Amino acid sequence: MILVTGATGTVGRLVAERLSGTGPVRLLVRTPHRAPVRGPGIETVGGDFDDPGSLREALSGVRSTLLVTTNPLAPAQDENFVTAARTAGVAHVVKLSAHAVADLDATDLVTRWQRDNEELLRASGLQWTFLRPRSFMSNTLSWARSVREEGVVRAPHGSSRNATVDPRDIADVAVRALTEPAGHAGRVYALTGPEAVTPARQTDTLADLLQRPLEFVELTKDQVLRELLRRYPAPVAHALAESAERGRHGSKTQVHPTVAELLGRPAHSYRDWADAHLDAFRA
Repeated sequence: MILVTGATGTVGRLVAERLSGTGPVRLLVRTPHRAPVRGPGIETVGGDFDDPGSLREALSGVRSTLLVTTNPLAPAQDENFVTAARTAGVAHVVKLSAHAVADLDATDLVTRWQRDNEELLRASGLQWTFLRPRSFMSNTLSWARSVREEGVVRAPHGSSRNATVDPRDIADVAVRALTEPAGHAGRVYALTGPEAVTPARQTDTLADLLQRPLEFVELTKDQVLRELLRRYPAPVAHALAESAERGRHGSKTQVHPTVAELLGRPAHSYRDWADAHLDAFRA
């Protein structure tokens, strides 16, 4: 049995879709009737990272699990899950972490939280695999409304390069690690796209695919923080703003061959991702 957490999120949903029909799969979600993936062999259970009892029940009989947590202000959630996994006799945990963990200059709240999560698993006695993706290409879906309605992309640091990764590639690697644990236990996978691209170039790519002109407007540091504060608690917003500023100085440009080595095919480019999600940007 494989347990997938975060099934209502970007990577977890893609992993659940790929595992459908391959064997018994259990999805842990807060509200089971809202589970986004249904299919052969898929079981949905209700649970919460803040409820250790629900985690123990969800992990009963589980061999391998995908762990996706999203709240850096709730570090006990990872602790609860790891404790429950150890009690249930889970053999292997595939943890969605972050590329910045390996950057010693990255000291923001979110990165520190992910470092602590990795150390928690290292010390747990469980077998683990860490997935460390760079920024998701799908983050640019936040531009969709302004592209549709105004023909404008607003983003920080238009000339800063980032080796963004397609969530589909992350999911494909996760599935390999979940279904072939013996070959992936104790491994750390840095996951990037095939090249580091700038927001301005991503805008040009969208314009080319949409066959309409798009304007790129660079946001100031203050504008970025104000937008983040509308969407996240203040400590998280400041951490994300700090990460964005760090990227301006070239800290997110390194490209890794991991996706191609593990999957036997090239990593998707931003153009590949945008072409597959173009309807979101159409006027």
